[in-house]
Amino acid sequence: MNTNPQIAHDEDVLLLEETTDLRDLIVYNDDVNTFDHVIQTLIDVCQHEPMQAEQCTLLIHHKGKCTVKIGSYEELEPLCTAIHDRGISADVV
Repeated sequence: MNTNPQIAHDEDVLLLEETTDLRDLIVYNDDVNTFDHVIQTLIDVCQHEPMQAEQCTLLIHHKGKCTVKIGSYEELEPLCTAIHDRGISADVV
């Protein structure tokens, strides 16, 4: 029985895992922005569906923060800036 193809596959998967650096875009709770403003921001900036945006906003309110998007730093940084431009606190971590 030849196991060489499996070994090559495992090496490819390991290499992919090492080169993919995923980050979280986190939005934080505040006492300034309304639910509707945060929901609309998540729809406009992060391309959330309305239900997803509402659920994230509830988590932000009750837990203090929520990861609203996962991706590379290059993908998330412009989204973070757009969220900041709307007066909402966010970070890419």
